Amino acid sequence: MATSFNPAERRLLWLVAIGFFMQTLDSTIVNTALPSIANSFQESPLHMQMAVVAYGLAVAAVIPASGWLADRFGTRRIFMTAAVLFSLGSAACAAAHTLNQLVAARVLQGLGGALLLPVGRLAVLRSFERDKFLDAMAFVAIPGLMGQLIGPTLGGWLVEILTWHWIFLINVPVGVLGVLAARVWMPDLRQANLGGFDLSGFVMLTVAMVTLSLSVDGLGGLGMRHATVLVLLLVGLAMLAAYWLHALKVPKPLFSPVLFRIQSFRVGILGNLFARIGSGAMPFLIPMLMQLHMGYTPAQAGMLMLPVALASMGTKRVAIRIIRRYGYRNVLAINTVLLGVQIAGFALMSPDQPLWLRIVQMAVFGAFNSMQFTCMNTVTLKDMDAANASSGNSMLSMVQMLSMSLGVTVAAALVATFTAWFTPATAEHALMAFRAAFVSIGIVTACSAWIFWQLRPDTVAEGELHRDSPAG
Repeated sequence: MATSFNPAERRLLWLVAIGFFMQTLDSTIVNTALPSIANSFQESPLHMQMAVVAYGLAVAAVIPASGWLADRFGTRRIFMTAAVLFSLGSAACAAAHTLNQLVAARVLQGLGGALLLPVGRLAVLRSFERDKFLDAMAFVAIPGLMGQLIGPTLGGWLVEILTWHWIFLINVPVGVLGVLAARVWMPDLRQANLGGFDLSGFVMLTVAMVTLSLSVDGLGGLGMRHATVLVLLLVGLAMLAAYWLHALKVPKPLFSPVLFRIQSFRVGILGNLFARIGSGAMPFLIPMLMQLHMGYTPAQAGMLMLPVALASMGTKRVAIRIIRRYGYRNVLAINTVLLGVQIAGFALMSPDQPLWLRIVQMAVFGAFNSMQFTCMNTVTLKDMDAANASSGNSMLSMVQMLSMSLGVTVAAALVATFTAWFTPATAEHALMAFRAAFVSIGIVTACSAWIFWQLRPDTVAEGELHRDSPAG
């Protein structure tokens, strides 16, 4: 029997769902527009990855602070602030005339996007009784999945029919309506006797994420000197070590080392980080390859991503049955290897292949990718107790966005590196650079199966899979 919501509950759910839709839409809509934006800025399309990476890093950096900010200043105020920042960032993106301006605007947009979903989810968690919570989160999740589904296609269509500026301008009126609606419908929830925020730990983690990402990107996309790359890498590793030592001695760290005593969480977080690099790279690489070397228009390249999203949505229920039958370790180990093989298989794409073969290839990838996300997310959180659930979920969300950014960064660096290797610079050699990047990313993904093999042999408890994160 379907859960019924009263009018006030339904209005809150729609408000949070729209915020989720905006956040997921904007994480995918830019990819198909990158060649057009590059042409407008007179930049190489292979140098545009920072427009995607900047957004993902901003979201990853702010997610750990989202819960504390909502508890301190109230869910209504923070949600309204998030919608304002997202709208201002979107307008600034549309007004950008250089890549640096676009990257700065994407950071502002990411700051707003980072707060929309976690704060909205927190409002739902505290406003609904336990017997309604799962149905409430399912209600919120559907628009988020729709954002992922239509993002690439809508982005390509807007670029062709209008200009690339409209992929950002469409957010502005939605954001304004979100602010007005939140003022009326969002409950002003906050927590009494709130402790202090671990600012030192937050700064250490943020610096670590940014410097490590820049060090990878500096190998190819940004063209940094090797000494600069080495310094950034060392700074990032030093900040990670400093955070770990800091977290061991402070009473309330941002993420407690106690979390990593839970074996399934430890394996799940590491697996998410490395296995998602391949999944994060594909939405960047495929539209770029299709437009630069396969003769596709932006709209056609965007529509080619539809089979991935449709197969992903259609596989969810099948994935749950398979996991219940064979267990997390077996499914993750085998599925990760198969996913890596499929990513490497995109190196076989050529302009003369029939369209139906390409659609099948994309759909199969979407199905296995969905299986991977469902299983990874659930195994990471399945053994969390109530005291650690919120912190563990925040870390999982942060790692998901960080790995998406790393995926784009690694993909761009590999393509740039292989392009430099394959000389002279011809169209055939440029295509070979993309193929080599697909193979390399596929190998990294397949090798991460070893991480999941460290899980204990298991069975899946009834109801356990309902903990899967709506964000995927």
